[in-house]
Amino acid sequence: MIATKQKNDKTVVNDRARALRKKDGFSREFSKYKWVYFMALPGIIYYLVFCYAPMFGVLIGFQDFKYASGITNSDWVGLKHIFKFIFQSKGTAINYSVINPDFVRTVGNTVVISFMNLIIGFPAPIILALLLNEIKSSGYKRVVQTITYIPHFISTVIICGMISRFSMKAGLFNAVLGWFGFPAENLLLKPEAFKWIYVLSDLWQQIGWNSIIYLAALSGIDPTLYEAASIDGAGKFRQVFTVTLPAIIPTIVTLFIMRLGSMISVGSDKVLLLYNDMTMETADVISTYVYRKSFYEGTNYSYSTAIGLFNSLVNICFLTAGNAISRKVAETSLW
Repeated sequence: MIATKQKNDKTVVNDRARALRKKDGFSREFSKYKWVYFMALPGIIYYLVFCYAPMFGVLIGFQDFKYASGITNSDWVGLKHIFKFIFQSKGTAINYSVINPDFVRTVGNTVVISFMNLIIGFPAPIILALLLNEIKSSGYKRVVQTITYIPHFISTVIICGMISRFSMKAGLFNAVLGWFGFPAENLLLKPEAFKWIYVLSDLWQQIGWNSIIYLAALSGIDPTLYEAASIDGAGKFRQVFTVTLPAIIPTIVTLFIMRLGSMISVGSDKVLLLYNDMTMETADVISTYVYRKSFYEGTNYSYSTAIGLFNSLVNICFLTAGNAISRKVAETSLW
């Protein structure tokens, strides 16, 4: 019994010593890098104020929120609003045997646009970075980079205004399509054309900006690897697959996993500026549906919040699954 007591006392002493060492280690690190922590402070404050503090408002997604009662006193309804979004409902009654057509339309359009963006928009910056990496003329390289970066800094409102002009019968898009024998028509009034207009315009707007991180990864590749591959008889094209791509695979996988985290998130701003009653069936996504339900079709903030929470949870599932698969297959993961 005495030996057990001594062993317990020794364990307590060791735990206290370990805690003190950890505290002293953090103090030394903070004093050494205090200006780095100080520079990170605005970013920390931003996320606390605009990302974490508003999370308290998620509670109204589980309530029948009323202004008079406030968040703390509104009636709790659990997952009713999420079920109303998924299943057909009339008044307070929910028919669990029939899927809500709004759910099918908005989730379907969101998934299709996100998948098209993933297939087309994700590899495009990688290809652009690989091509820019092979350019020897620094002047020409800077010109190409500047031209591809500029669309990222143009306001979305201006971008959508340009797209609207280009999509008219006498616009640029129809002029190009006319070379291939297509008839001139207002493309923004064609439901089947909306997704392609959205995805390709997003590609044009983001391809240069998204290539920056890949160019940074390419600049860190040891030049001697290319020399060794050249001595072994590998040409430029083969060097891309034997040296370049394997060297930046961790960067590609990391960004791919992060892209999966927004798999069913399509921003409402561009869609709201481009869609109309003619294209609603193929253009309406979750974010625009939430916007309409919040501000145009009444002020049911509980219902809108529940849908937004549902969207976030699905994205988290995609992110977690992608990270687990990547850790097992490619041995690269976010955590």
